[in-house]
Amino acid sequence: MPHHILVADDDPHIREIICFALEKAGMKTVAVSDGAAALLAIERRAPDLVVLDIGMPEMDGLEVCRRLRHTSDVPVLFLSARDEEIDRILGLEMGGDDYVTKPFSPRELVARVNVILRRARPTKAEQTDDRQFSHGRLALVPASHAASFDGRPLVLTGIEFAILKGFLARPAHVLGRDMVMANAYAANIHVADRTVDSHIRNIRAKLAAAGCTDAIETVHGVGFRLGRCGA
Repeated sequence: MPHHILVADDDPHIREIICFALEKAGMKTVAVSDGAAALLAIERRAPDLVVLDIGMPEMDGLEVCRRLRHTSDVPVLFLSARDEEIDRILGLEMGGDDYVTKPFSPRELVARVNVILRRARPTKAEQTDDRQFSHGRLALVPASHAASFDGRPLVLTGIEFAILKGFLARPAHVLGRDMVMANAYAANIHVADRTVDSHIRNIRAKLAAAGCTDAIETVHGVGFRLGRCGA
């Protein structure tokens, strides 16, 4: 069954480009022009992913995502005409999975959508994989895409789950930013260092809220390493 994608952007030309590229890749799309219409469309039919423009009238993309996260964990790919770090950080901290700056390559956008969709659901191999990753009081179960700290569930995006799994698979190793992102993105997708740092910041914040204050350590000039995780 093809993936159902909701595209929300106030520019009809951008909507047309995105929908054409996604449908050419075998997906089904629904397009809306503002944030309020996006929320109504999601209520009518839950999509597999939302492509969400930040700078929309009536209700901007950040507010849409904030409201959406009260009731749904549907993956979100943000679009913005500005490559401002604050936009990127706010978008990811609000629960976005990725961020694309306009003007963008339709091929890259489709590739990023595919990565997010792949990370949002366990693959067949993961569904039959009965391994569990644990370190200290942190545990991940790929088959059910579940994460917990000290028995308390963690709500992670697909990208965050993949990053954390990469650390748990090599708990004693220091991972550079390129290796951190290789665990979550396809090899042909470039990810800025600021995006890496935003994902790490989000993971730390979610674990801190669950009581883990030593989840991921920064090794200055090298990268990141899994902390004691409450051990």
